[in-house]
Amino acid sequence: MTDRRTTVVVITHNRRRELLHTLDRLAGLPENPPVIVTDNGSTDGTADAVARCHPWVRLLRPGHNLGAVGRNLAIRQVRTPNVAFCDDDSWWAPGALTDGTDDPIVEELRDSPVPGPGWLPGPALGSFLAAATVLRTDAFRAAGGFHPRLWLGGEEELLAADLAAGGWWLTYADHLVVHHHPSVARDATLRRSHGIRNTLWFTWLRRPAGPALRRTVDLARTVPRDTASLRAFAEAAAALPWVLRERRVLPHQVESRLRLLEPAQRASKARRYTG
Repeated sequence: MTDRRTTVVVITHNRRRELLHTLDRLAGLPENPPVIVTDNGSTDGTADAVARCHPWVRLLRPGHNLGAVGRNLAIRQVRTPNVAFCDDDSWWAPGALTDGTDDPIVEELRDSPVPGPGWLPGPALGSFLAAATVLRTDAFRAAGGFHPRLWLGGEEELLAADLAAGGWWLTYADHLVVHHHPSVARDATLRRSHGIRNTLWFTWLRRPAGPALRRTVDLARTVPRDTASLRAFAEAAAALPWVLRERRVLPHQVESRLRLLEPAQRASKARRYTG
């Protein structure tokens, strides 16, 4: 079943045990895909452990934490037409789940209200989860990859919109299975703060004035009223000079799809800003 059309790209930071477990799983895939790991400046011996235990993996060591841009670095090395992303605590499965449970986001993806062409193999989507997505390598490159300012936390939304503006479609593929065992080595509060900030930046960078204002007000009303949320809004506002400089409103057909997703965003059980 060897299939060399897809390269798996993994980013990691100080999660040696989780990453080695993920690489064990990827090594067992019957498709035998090439795997590239970007070690984002780990200090727990992650890179050395990968080199020792999985010498078949292409290991990149930028020397500091690039966040999601670590994926951009890996894409430069990809020679296959497709790239499959996963994180150090998730991995692609060769078949369907037998002992897992669906993530809450799965129902939202299956029931996506976004209209798409009939040739898509599943519902059309407005965004994606970086740890559970296969993309065309040339589409990723053409769209510019992940924005370096966003780092991590909802960084997919901007790239998804730019892919759509470039004429690409995202679809939910029910037959592709990804296992996710969330790592305990994460700062949930920092991730929440980055998620709020990045949502604001995406909204201001790409949405028309009306929807951007509506989304901003909705976030201000619904996020937890604490220091982390205040810091997120302050960071977002402080960046207005470069945001306005890089602002590029989406084409009407793409914006119309995003508007259809607004009710699902407000009612979402999977995309709460918590932690």
